[in-house]
Amino acid sequence: MSTEVRVPTLGESVSEATVATWFKKPGDAVAVDEMLCELETDKVTVEVPSPVAGTLGEIVAAEGETVGADALLAMISEPGSSDAPTPAAPVKPPEKAAAKPEAGPAETVDVMVPALGESVSEATVASWFKKPGDTVAVDEMLCELETDKVSVEVPSPAAGVLSEILAESGSTVAAGGKLAVISGEADGVKASAPQAETGKSEGGGRDVEDAPSAKKLMAEKGLSPDQVTGTGRDGRIMKDDVQKAGSAPAAAPTVPTPAAQQAPRAPVPADDAAREERVKMTRLRQTIARRLKEAQNTAAMLTTYNEADMGGIMELRNEYKDQFEKKHGVKMGFMSFFVKACCHALMEVPEVNAEIDGTDVVYKNYVHMGVAVGTPNGLVVPVLRDAHKMGFAEIEKRIGAFGKSARDGKLTMAEMQGGSFTISNGGVYGSLMSSPILNPPQSGILGMHKIQERPMVVKGQIVARPMMYLALSYDHRIVDGKGAVTFLVRVKEALEDPRRLLMDL
Repeated sequence: MSTEVRVPTLGESVSEATVATWFKKPGDAVAVDEMLCELETDKVTVEVPSPVAGTLGEIVAAEGETVGADALLAMISEPGSSDAPTPAAPVKPPEKAAAKPEAGPAETVDVMVPALGESVSEATVASWFKKPGDTVAVDEMLCELETDKVSVEVPSPAAGVLSEILAESGSTVAAGGKLAVISGEADGVKASAPQAETGKSEGGGRDVEDAPSAKKLMAEKGLSPDQVTGTGRDGRIMKDDVQKAGSAPAAAPTVPTPAAQQAPRAPVPADDAAREERVKMTRLRQTIARRLKEAQNTAAMLTTYNEADMGGIMELRNEYKDQFEKKHGVKMGFMSFFVKACCHALMEVPEVNAEIDGTDVVYKNYVHMGVAVGTPNGLVVPVLRDAHKMGFAEIEKRIGAFGKSARDGKLTMAEMQGGSFTISNGGVYGSLMSSPILNPPQSGILGMHKIQERPMVVKGQIVARPMMYLALSYDHRIVDGKGAVTFLVRVKEALEDPRRLLMDL
């Protein structure tokens, strides 16, 4: 009997991941809960444990592939089953490679577009590494395809001569489409086949796809693959290899392919170009860029602003902070006031806490509050579930725990999914005003900002007051302007007079 290994739940608004590393290979024995592979999303790294004890059979999603939620990763044969892999399985590809040249000059082999990943139906031919008439070996890289998610290198399925290219560079091809034709040749081709198996091309370049986590770290550290010694299979560079390599000068500038370049860059004077550095975007940054743009393209996003006098909260904190910390073991911050204020306002204006599902509006009789937390690797949004039922102390404790877990990279996917509304505090970085971008499928996000003393008119007198600008970005498809303004006014009123929170006003 075989058991499927599938992609686990990836979290709120996360629909895909990249297979970073396989810790096991087909034929290896695995125990229950033993780690099989590591997946990467734009938020966290997810390890996939074995659901049963047995033998790892077929790996369906290889390293570097993009997979969707619940996609099939591999199969595990349980002890005693008839479909367990045999030791002879790993030597099957070389037998196939050796048999190909014997077919003679008349045999032709089609080069097809490989599987492009979950929900990807087409790709662009970025570049060809060979030209018609060139001799190719088995598994030697022929061309590179680009999708909106990943780059895919296409290896040669047989040894021979590249006789015809059917899809030129820059053309769009569908999954399963034909790229080129390889003609079988004489025995002279056989000698080049083993060369491809070593992971090196005729020019000495690397044909092995490095682990995505390693490529991301190399980009962050400014390292090129030539500066890192790979310890993975066939010389593959792993994340640990990059960490051991340490810091190094940035790699030489590389020119993006036409397919990857969205708009031509204006000419740059030679003296300026010599002082520039070109670094490929990390997968994390590419995913963030794409999703932020998708949020703008999907929602009818609008932002409304107001300001709040923070003097009342600051006085309350100064009066009770010592007693609060002594009793609850946590400091009283501003976030608990904002969470409580938003929960009250969301109950009055429920459409800000709702989401669109097709032609339906889903209203939520609860508040799962997302709180944006900055980490060295980017912004993550853990969720306070049922925040409307929490007191000030519990909110502060949970936010503090989330912050520590985020900095240590220990946030789980369960802690980052299911949010119905988000609060983002740009004020900790000094932001005076901003327009936050929605976190789909949510319909609202509140932006907090820096507290700054400004001259205000109070009872006919100009006085300095600690003021904060507030920004509510909302989806105008579901939230009308009146509802958005009402929500923000209720938040302002609760912050300026915290007693309203105690009386549920």
